Amino acid sequence: MSSYVRVSDRLTLPQDPDAAVIGTADRRDQYPVHVCRSEEDALPRLLAELDGRRVAVITDHTVARLHAEGLARQLRAAGLDVALTSFPAGEANKSVATATGLLDWLAGTKLVRRDVVLAVGGGVVIDTVGWVASAYMRGVPYINVPTTLLADVDAALGGKVAVDHPTAKNLIGAFYQPKAVVTNVGYLATLDRRQLRAGLAEAIKKGVIASPELFELIELKHSDILAADPATLVRLVHGASAIKCRLIAKDPYEEDLRRPLNFGHTIGHAVETVTGYGPVLHGEAVAFGMACAARIAERRGLLGACALDRIVGLLAAVGLPTTLAELPAALDAERTIAAMGQIRKIRDGKIRFVLPVELGETVIADDVTDDEIRSSLITGSDCPCPH
Repeated sequence: MSSYVRVSDRLTLPQDPDAAVIGTADRRDQYPVHVCRSEEDALPRLLAELDGRRVAVITDHTVARLHAEGLARQLRAAGLDVALTSFPAGEANKSVATATGLLDWLAGTKLVRRDVVLAVGGGVVIDTVGWVASAYMRGVPYINVPTTLLADVDAALGGKVAVDHPTAKNLIGAFYQPKAVVTNVGYLATLDRRQLRAGLAEAIKKGVIASPELFELIELKHSDILAADPATLVRLVHGASAIKCRLIAKDPYEEDLRRPLNFGHTIGHAVETVTGYGPVLHGEAVAFGMACAARIAERRGLLGACALDRIVGLLAAVGLPTTLAELPAALDAERTIAAMGQIRKIRDGKIRFVLPVELGETVIADDVTDDEIRSSLITGSDCPCPH
């Protein structure tokens, strides 16, 4: 027997043919972020979010071996239809070529529009796969399963998805929110200390711009975090996730480009571009960018010398670079300044710096000069004050 869905639209034509026709498209996205202690804790939550749909798991070669292949087996054992593919690890592969290859792969799967793409990996995987999901069939649902600290506290949250271009980081992308985020801090036990430090940079950023409490937690517990202590990691990741989600909710599609979340990224993205997307990890570049922005703020009289020392001191205590000499790749200051021209194009013709005033308070400045940037890049800062 046939079944029908009856639709009735009886619309009137406008009376004034010269008046503009207004198109509207209101949408409000909401998604859960599950912070779990182990795979045993995470799997039931992931299965509930997948709700029996087909799954296309996309990861990188490294994470496939460590986590994704085992996760795919568990999903199949639960009765799901799962396809899996991977691409080479590293920022250099966060590219249009990689994304195109993934779109071709998806076209050869059985995935339909309400099935789910599962992004399992760090920031490179999550950014790339999120953009692929936004484009495939004009948008299919995707779930982030982050496997690095940086992805846990930052990349997996917020729906900013993109791939890099030789002229600028994240030049080609979209705003496309995940269906859910399922974080398992147990995965972080497979990371080396450099990757943990890089992820911690994004958590420190959130502490500076919005949460003295989070900043103080990292000050007190950074040794435990770098030792991958599970209980401390849960506190850190849960707190940083909550802070970022609250900040994003104010302006999820960046209609206002004056965003405190860009703290450290103005210089950080230029550093990554100039060094070729790879030798300097994203968190390392952001840490260096935060130190530079804090020095600019101090020299403008916005940030006290002891507050500068506290911010730069925590970055240094964690083992993150705060000076040119500490970066893991040689950096030319003039090329870095020139690379900001692409950032200016992305950000409405202006380079906006997020400058800290105190923990939890920032200002947005669009008049930072090349000389100020140059000086912040090539010099450090010392403060005799205790804190």
